[in-house]
Amino acid sequence: MSLILSVTIIVFIFVVIFQIAKASEYVSILKGEEASRQQNNKINGFLMVAFLVLGFIGIYVCNKAYYGKTQLAQGAASVQGEKVDEMLFVTLIITGIVFVITQVLLFWFAYKYQEDKNRKVFFFAHSTKLELIWTAIPAIALTVLVVFGLRNWFFFTGEPPKNAMVVEVTGKQFGWIFRYPGKDAVFGKKYYKNIDPATNSVGIVWDDNYSKDDILLEQTMYVVKGTPVKLILGSRDVIHDVGLTHFRLKMDAVPGIPTTMWFTPLYTTKEMREKTGNPNFAYEISCDQMCGNGHYSMKGVIEVVDQEEYDLWMAKQKPQYFTAFPEKDPEAAKAADAGVTPSVAAADTTAKVATAKM
Repeated sequence: MSLILSVTIIVFIFVVIFQIAKASEYVSILKGEEASRQQNNKINGFLMVAFLVLGFIGIYVCNKAYYGKTQLAQGAASVQGEKVDEMLFVTLIITGIVFVITQVLLFWFAYKYQEDKNRKVFFFAHSTKLELIWTAIPAIALTVLVVFGLRNWFFFTGEPPKNAMVVEVTGKQFGWIFRYPGKDAVFGKKYYKNIDPATNSVGIVWDDNYSKDDILLEQTMYVVKGTPVKLILGSRDVIHDVGLTHFRLKMDAVPGIPTTMWFTPLYTTKEMREKTGNPNFAYEISCDQMCGNGHYSMKGVIEVVDQEEYDLWMAKQKPQYFTAFPEKDPEAAKAADAGVTPSVAAADTTAKVATAKM
């Protein structure tokens, strides 16, 4: 019903415009072409000024109504994101000033210099001075903005601090796989022919000793507040794009070509829930590159926690090697010998780690 009403209103508006145009033609015939043209110029000049005023009022109203609902109002959730926001605001200020000046001049000139038989147009074919001004000033401004952008880009994609944790992010249709290097802090080798969706979703080479403590997760990544996080990005099928909206970062995940970026979270997930007043707030990792029919559903979650919570969470994780080869899991073997289920044994291990932390 609403669709029919909208179409009806649009058709009605076109009919009204058409009728006004036809009426203008009849008036021009009755008044004479020159008199009609002058009257139309006055009307158009007034409409230009009205459009300018109403346009700026509309911009102000929309900003007041919707700015608070954008993520700009929340602020960036990473050190790098703050630099992106700073660059964005500088760009908006510069381009905003230029926009206001040019639009005011454009519409005011259309009103002020409408047709007047007592005024002649001054015509000049060339002005080197004007061309230098409107070429040099934008060129300098854009160069400065590009330099700031490149500086931030090299900062985000360069080497992180030595204390950075490293997480490998692999995109697939249509989800995310996260790999942590384990206690040895070194990732094991991968080979695409080893991929097994059930037990080896990224193709880890099990013969590599470094791979035996690697931890695999899907859809949820854990990072620590205040600790730099280096992401090694890749894909196992098509090109994806890792979009970290709240952290103001994004980077392509390309099959066979690892890319990297890093960031330092500023707030835990709990702190952001309090800051935004949204009890269901979650940091999102999305795919910002059209990757197939299920692209819309390719979303993951980033849990930002403090160091203690992270250590407790990590203590619960089991290396993917033991998922692929459960018979080699020492905890499962001990639990079987003692007649205890693996879940109870894991809970006991977590409790011991928590006690040690205290």
